[in-house]
Amino acid sequence: MQNVTAAVIVKNGKYLIAKRQAGGSLGEKWEFPGGKVEPGETPEQGLAREIKEEFGVDVNVGKFIGSACFKNGDKEYQLMAYFTGMTDEDITLTVHDEIRWIPIDMFDDFDFAQSDKAIIKILQNMPPSA
Repeated sequence: MQNVTAAVIVKNGKYLIAKRQAGGSLGEKWEFPGGKVEPGETPEQGLAREIKEEFGVDVNVGKFIGSACFKNGDKEYQLMAYFTGMTDEDITLTVHDEIRWIPIDMFDDFDFAQSDKAIIKILQNMPPSA
């Protein structure tokens, strides 16, 4: 099973979501940014590296939110989500077409990757102060 990570970045009550470029099984789906954990990395290290590669910014990986298992083709994955803070907001998109900052009540308005829907459910069931 491949471990993958997702950054849940919140600013002023809004969540950062990113739309993947066209192509592949997740093309044009919305997601919390992140990616694969490479051998020898902790999930937190992998998430920080992936955000640097995808957005060109450094992050501070914080509290673990939850995880979800999913299959893509014949591969199995475990998605681990973390609250994450950006140290810089000068984002350069490399694997996404666009980003948006949305309130939690707008998640249902976007076509998210199936794995991210499980993370959304966790977020929607958290107490507001979490």
